Amino acid sequence: MEAFFLSAGIVALAEMGDKTQLLSLLLAARFCRPWPIALGILVATLANHALAGALGAWATTLLGEQVLRWSLGLSFLAMAGWVLVPDRLDGAAPVGASRLGVFGATLLAFFLAEMGDKTQVATVALAARFDAWALVVAGTTLGMLLANVPVVWLGDRLVQRVPIRLVHGVSAAIFAIMGAAVLAGWGR
Repeated sequence: MEAFFLSAGIVALAEMGDKTQLLSLLLAARFCRPWPIALGILVATLANHALAGALGAWATTLLGEQVLRWSLGLSFLAMAGWVLVPDRLDGAAPVGASRLGVFGATLLAFFLAEMGDKTQVATVALAARFDAWALVVAGTTLGMLLANVPVVWLGDRLVQRVPIRLVHGVSAAIFAIMGAAVLAGWGR
């Protein structure tokens, strides 16, 4: 269960202020239909993180213990720095609801927005770290939902009240501690 709870917590913290959280706000404002948006976020995240988790689990079969330890440790340290960089939406607009519907537009926009995102990279690293692919994917998906779904219903009110810098700092500290722990060989 450590893999599940740690994955959920790390991703929920890392998602605060992330571009997908901004995308959630944009979708909620544009479509005003929270249930299909929330369902689209769930399905897109499950698909994206299942692929990322599978990649992480596969990497453990290819890499030797020392290479994996150093790769993971350095990846977690890199994530600690990356999470401190604020995200913005970069002008990506969701696909029109007329062709795909609200659910389809959300699914496509979220899936694409998560490609190469820090939470996807974190999912790869966490799946490689823990021998519990399904628990990591379930945890990272829950973390995404915890960070993004409230924004769909509460919007601006929630985003304005959360101290994003503090959340990013805590998230960065957790990644740094995990990186140092892995490099030190703790928990082998």
